Amino acid sequence: MDLSTAATLWVTLFFMLLGLLTLLIPILPGLVIMWLAALGYGIVSGFNTLGIVLMVIITILAVAGSLVDNLFMGVGARRGGASWSTILVALVAGLVGTVAFPPLGGFIAAPLAVLLLEYIKLGDLGKAWAALRGMAAGFGAAVVVRFLIGLIILSLWILWVWRG
Repeated sequence: MDLSTAATLWVTLFFMLLGLLTLLIPILPGLVIMWLAALGYGIVSGFNTLGIVLMVIITILAVAGSLVDNLFMGVGARRGGASWSTILVALVAGLVGTVAFPPLGGFIAAPLAVLLLEYIKLGDLGKAWAALRGMAAGFGAAVVVRFLIGLIILSLWILWVWRG
């Protein structure tokens, strides 16, 4: 193994592990970091047939993992009693907050929207908190699922290196 190949492997592994660890920190885009690391590896080392197939799978997993947050938080909020309109507004608030005030804007805007809208609709702070707790439980489940997806992406990259 020559120096440039070894450097490519170690740099990619570093960013794969960094991405995996940042999946435990909700405001950092761990799956995007892992996807970019895999893409960079493919660009530098070349895309053979296996590499193309694995990169497509890695891309699908990264996109799916990025949607897990919204889906699980919405389901959790609904189970906690939030209305569908509140969930939709919270999703929009989260997206706008993320774009307008990165990296914490969406992390603050979505839960705040659930709490405030449910309180305004129901006039009951206890029920509004229940909806927010449901959203938080969904978020916790999403962290676990995203981490598992990250482990799968890492494993696919290792397979790519090993068999490529």
